[in-house]
Parts: sequence; C-alpha cells; structure tokens
Amino acid sequence: MPNVDFTMPDLGLGDEMPVVSLWLVDVGARVLEGDRLLEVSADGVTVDLPSPAAGVLARVFVYEDDRLTPGMRLAFIEADAVE
Repeated sequence: MPNVDFTMPDLGLGDEMPVVSLWLVDVGARVLEGDRLLEVSADGVTVDLPSPAAGVLARVFVYEDDRLTPGMRLAFIEADAVE
C-alpha cells in the first residue's frame, strides 16, 4: 500500500498558529476518505481536519498542544490500493 502524507492546510485563521486540540483516531485505526482525524484550534476557533485517503492511520508526527504551520507533516496513511 502506498503512503499518503497528511499535511496541515492553510486554514486562514488569523495570526495565531493553530495547535492540535485532539486526535480523533488512534494510530492503527482504519479510516475512510473524509473521516475526521483531528481537531485543531486557533483564535478561539476549532476546525476538524479530514482524512485525505481511505486506509490505516499508520503514524502521527504531531501531538496535542503542538503548534502547526501550513504544509507541516501531520501523519501518514497507508492508503487502500485502488483496483
């Protein structure tokens, strides 16, 4: 299975750097494309970030309270093979 990098989008939430509020999925869990993976917050706004692919959440690179920048690698997903 190929790996899919899950990176931080530019959310346009203002000057404050977003932080990881909560991972909603555990490493090793199966996810579908669009499933909510984690919550991030900045300037009093909380945003859910969806999975970019179906597969298994194989590894995370950021943890709760980590500050995030656009393009930062958050996790990777072992994507389901397309047949």
